[in-house]
Amino acid sequence: MVIKRSKKEYSIQAVDNSFDVLEQFTNQKGDLGITELSRALGLHKNNIFRLLATLETRGYIEQDLNTGNYKLGTKILELNLAYHKHTSLLKIARSVLDNLVAEVKENSYLGLVKNNQVVYVEHAESSQVLRVSSRIGIRLSPLCTAIGKVVLAFSGEEERKSVIRANKFVKHTEHTIINENDLAKAIELIQKKGYAIDNEELDKGVTCVAGPIFNYERNVVAGISISGPSSRLDEKILKDTIIPAVLHASKKISRAIGYID
Repeated sequence: MVIKRSKKEYSIQAVDNSFDVLEQFTNQKGDLGITELSRALGLHKNNIFRLLATLETRGYIEQDLNTGNYKLGTKILELNLAYHKHTSLLKIARSVLDNLVAEVKENSYLGLVKNNQVVYVEHAESSQVLRVSSRIGIRLSPLCTAIGKVVLAFSGEEERKSVIRANKFVKHTEHTIINENDLAKAIELIQKKGYAIDNEELDKGVTCVAGPIFNYERNVVAGISISGPSSRLDEKILKDTIIPAVLHASKKISRAIGYID
């Protein structure tokens, strides 16, 4: 019988010690000295010095020449950025969308603004007999959609103006915003409340609520929404259930891709 050895048995003590040193900085706001690290880890000062010297040459640790203490280096930031760059937004959003539909019993969508239009890239569908048709792969104007408006609201001013200029105001229903002044007022309200509502602006009888998704650089990268028949999404349901659920979902995804409140 072949006995599998634990991976821990293959660990290299010096490497373990190096990570122990790095992890001492995770709960510290400032820098640390050799004496502090030696005391915390139970290692001789000479060992700590060699570990720090090795980490410093690789950019993971930096020494303050004024105090002689050490702090995390820029290589740590590079690894952090690389991690979040390769973390799949779609993969993270998938389970959140499923949970959202299970909670509110309405369709949920993940969308982003690309080439000046809203693109719906992922969704979870409700089992309700009466439900909104899927928008996956569809490109729509951001001026009259909840996801489009919430992304515009939290984008930079120049980027927002550029997207608005690239789109035309088209009257789809009597509720559609058809001029820049009204859109500016709507965006200001979205910025205050933290979410956007498409109250039959694109399709008669359809209401959508969207929340923004931010990345580790605190930039809005997408939006998550709930969409359903206006007959079911009355003011009370929106306030008590839909809006809180959307905001919770948007924050969950944002935090998962590195956003810090």
